[in-house]
Amino acid sequence: MRAEIRERMKERIMERISLGREMSDAEVQEIIDGTIMESGREWGLSLSEKQELSRDMFYTIRRLDILQELTDDPKVTEIMINGKDHIFIERAGHLYRWEKSFSSEEKLADVIQQIVARCNRSVNEASPIVDARLENGSRVNVVLAPVALNGPIVTIRRFPEKPFLMEDLKRFGALNDELIAFLKQLVKAKYNCFISGGTGSGKTTFLNAMSDFIPKDERIITIEDSAELQIVGVDNLVRLETRNANVEGCKEISIRDLIKSSLRMRPDRIVVGEVRGSEALDMIQAMNTGHDGSLSTGHANSAADMLSRLETMILMGMDLPLSAIRGQLASGIDIIVHLGRLRDKSRKVLQVVEILDYSEDVIHTNVLYEFEEEGEDEKGRVLGKLKKRNDLVHREKLRAAGL
Repeated sequence: MRAEIRERMKERIMERISLGREMSDAEVQEIIDGTIMESGREWGLSLSEKQELSRDMFYTIRRLDILQELTDDPKVTEIMINGKDHIFIERAGHLYRWEKSFSSEEKLADVIQQIVARCNRSVNEASPIVDARLENGSRVNVVLAPVALNGPIVTIRRFPEKPFLMEDLKRFGALNDELIAFLKQLVKAKYNCFISGGTGSGKTTFLNAMSDFIPKDERIITIEDSAELQIVGVDNLVRLETRNANVEGCKEISIRDLIKSSLRMRPDRIVVGEVRGSEALDMIQAMNTGHDGSLSTGHANSAADMLSRLETMILMGMDLPLSAIRGQLASGIDIIVHLGRLRDKSRKVLQVVEILDYSEDVIHTNVLYEFEEEGEDEKGRVLGKLKKRNDLVHREKLRAAGL
């Protein structure tokens, strides 16, 4: 359908929409359909073209324009917008370029402002980077000029409407029954677990699945940059989200602030969506001050790298001797579950590591489970299985929990 027809139709619809009062979606849809029925005869539009135009006009005026179609598609897991003309999507683990594009940079800018405003956040040239979320829980990252050189950059990570549980991850081949039973015992016995992995390895999904093992009568506090966790079945749930500073004088509320505040909320469990900086210090201190059973995630290439990254993050928050930091890490974290995304795009648990102790300037670890690759099938899928390497050494919490 020609672009000029869409523009003229939009102008006629906007002339009929009252800006003086709040109109419901149903009222706007009625105006759109009435205008299209009248003008459709003038331009000789078929029924299917009228239906397509009606949907597109509603998405443009009341939703996310051309993105609405993608955010409604459960098969699309990632949407990447590099300026108005270059939109890429991830579907079933593979990247594709989408054929549609925004009519103008102004329209893309309008959609961005609409997304961030719903989260009470702002993004502009003075503050060109922001994290936000859509109403369906999808995570949004926006980068504008002058930081982004080729137009506004928007990345949307879409999460499933129904959160994946461990049985779903087992069906996808991420882990086996033995490891599920083991992790369930660890969570119930309040071992402090940390989930590591690279971008797109499934850390948030796995954290959500592990959170389902927490007894439903406990008080859980979740702390996130942008709320993504979908913990269900827990009545005593407190969800906290960071806030950026804005021009209206609202000061920033960081993950560090939220962790400190959560300690006064009588938590049974603290679940931190992801640690990226100095908040790692507060998280480790919480784990070391009687708040057992805490869960969190972080970016790293291996379990050993995760410990090194946590050291660096803590140094960002406080100038402490490295020996003191390593001692805190060794006593705070009990288990690291490392996830990976293999070359066939499958996500798997690659390693489960127990943190033993700290001595002679080294954090000693014990590899409990490890994924061992065994080749590929005729379709290029990676074959292999999780092998148990060693038994758990620190069983005190299991005994205390009667497990």
